[in-house]
Amino acid sequence: FSSLPKGPVTAHTPAPQFRSVDIALGCSYVMDDVRGLLRAFSGSSSKHPATLVLRGVSVRDDGNLDDVTEYKVPQENPVSSSPVIFETSAQSVSIPHAESLLHAECDGEEVNCEISPYSSQRAGEGPCRTSWFMATLQLSRGISVALVLRGPHCSSWEEEHDATLHPKLRIPMSKKGTVLTTVEFQSSSRNTSLRTHLGSSVTLDCHFALAPSSSFSCLEWRRQHRGSGRSLFQYQVGSAGPAVQPKVHVDVAELLGSGDASLSLQEVSVGDEGAYICLVSTPLHKTQHIIQLHVAEPPRVRVVPAVVSLERGVTTTLTCNIAGYYPLDVSVSWTQKTPEDDVEIPLSNARFSSHRQSQDGTYSITSYLSINSATAQAPATYSCHVSHVALAEPISMSAHLKAPEQTGSEGLVGGFIATIIFIVVLFNVLRRR
Repeated sequence: FSSLPKGPVTAHTPAPQFRSVDIALGCSYVMDDVRGLLRAFSGSSSKHPATLVLRGVSVRDDGNLDDVTEYKVPQENPVSSSPVIFETSAQSVSIPHAESLLHAECDGEEVNCEISPYSSQRAGEGPCRTSWFMATLQLSRGISVALVLRGPHCSSWEEEHDATLHPKLRIPMSKKGTVLTTVEFQSSSRNTSLRTHLGSSVTLDCHFALAPSSSFSCLEWRRQHRGSGRSLFQYQVGSAGPAVQPKVHVDVAELLGSGDASLSLQEVSVGDEGAYICLVSTPLHKTQHIIQLHVAEPPRVRVVPAVVSLERGVTTTLTCNIAGYYPLDVSVSWTQKTPEDDVEIPLSNARFSSHRQSQDGTYSITSYLSINSATAQAPATYSCHVSHVALAEPISMSAHLKAPEQTGSEGLVGGFIATIIFIVVLFNVLRRR
């Protein structure tokens, strides 16, 4: 006999399973010469093929990892044109968005990977270049990742006489012909571009993680727009704390606890549009992520009058008011449709006012369509169609043109004529009898 547990019984959700995998990415190694000029002025000639192999990355096992195998280093001896293989240990620092990187090819995602030396010895100090590299990864969906890699030291190369240098890049290689590195510092952002509405709140994502041998020192958020820039938020470890800024907020507790450097922006206005830069620093290194914030507000559309009667000899003007939209570019067109038409017929005789800008930065414009009773058909429907980047589909507002109504004098004349015809017909019938 056993007693039943007291209270409600809750079902336990099994913990997600994780698996350690290798992620291999095709990259470009961007070289600098000793003066730092090669990359800036020689264009594509400064790039060398490379492969970034992230070893031992922990990813969620969704049951589709059976075909994932360990990366095998090619056995042939490297030559000057061979890709540089960076074998990178990810044991100390987690790789952000690892699942997206692993499944990028299957998901049709393009990954742009670039590796460059973060700092190096000058050529006059010896034949060996070292020691830090920056790997930047950009996914087509907007995810960006920056990895600071610690490379082999030239002192260890000099001590190990059997070690060799890459024939072109002068980077110390392992016995397998690869460059052994470890991830010391990573940062990432989910978005390189965001679109939001006026008055809304938005979070600009920025996260980082450090190896135990590294330490966080500073976070700064900057905004740049149309050639000017300014600092929005700055926190220095050991300082009294960030100054309170209107509209912007970073949770310092989350920043120091989990590496969440995201910026919250409240009550977005047209003036908040621009490039936001997240700069995360350690005593030795700095990474940055640029997020383009676009403000888009949909237009309000109204056509007046909504119903109009066609009068002989009178030109009627329909007005389409388009207001409250941002950015400036907007498309406005008119169409006409009568009961005999299968489709709407485009009209090209519309007139437009100039753009007007309100105090909140939004724009408005007015379009006019003149309808001449001598050429117009009635009944008919006239529609104003508006397209804008903030609209999922165009807005269409219509006015209905009614057929001309008979006036009182026209009705009397018609009735008199009908009476005369009736009398004539009746007289002829009676006369024949």
